[in-house]
Amino acid sequence: MTCAVYLASASPRRKELLTQLGIEFSQFSVDADESQLANELPYDYVERLARLKAQMGVKQGYTDRPVLGSDTVVVMDNQSLCKPRDKDDFTHTLKRLSGNTHQVLTAIAFATPEKVMSCIVSTDVTFKILNDEEIDAYWQTGEPQDKAGGYGIQGLGGRFVTHISGSYFAVVGLPLYETEQLLHTFLRG
Repeated sequence: MTCAVYLASASPRRKELLTQLGIEFSQFSVDADESQLANELPYDYVERLARLKAQMGVKQGYTDRPVLGSDTVVVMDNQSLCKPRDKDDFTHTLKRLSGNTHQVLTAIAFATPEKVMSCIVSTDVTFKILNDEEIDAYWQTGEPQDKAGGYGIQGLGGRFVTHISGSYFAVVGLPLYETEQLLHTFLRG
């Protein structure tokens, strides 16, 4: 593919993943309000944010090629688990994930001034049973503080994962196959 895009994200993980697709891109960040609306379901929430980020890029003047926006949320019992506010919030979250299967939803969206298209990728992730010492030691690494659901599968948090069903790359932050397919569809239509 010879198309170039803009990546509306400061995430080094998304930058690395988009590089793996061999797509030429420029990266910038957007300052989107990532608050979940009252009664907003996780699927609606993550898709709204991806679309918002892509459309914000267009509004900032990135209009000569498609803008890619993306967002990821961890879901347990139909409740979004965001980045931990503090250690207590993190501990509560990991105790909920411990020994259970949760979903990771990653939405991607492409936008130009004329149109926007998006999709959501859902992946089931199962954690081993965690003890208090493991949870505390993981917090001390500093890794969980800026991660949805309080863990990074591509980092030290990956050792908690016993099973994954779906896209590993979506859990990291950008589903490779689906991103490429959505871009092809976006450019054709």
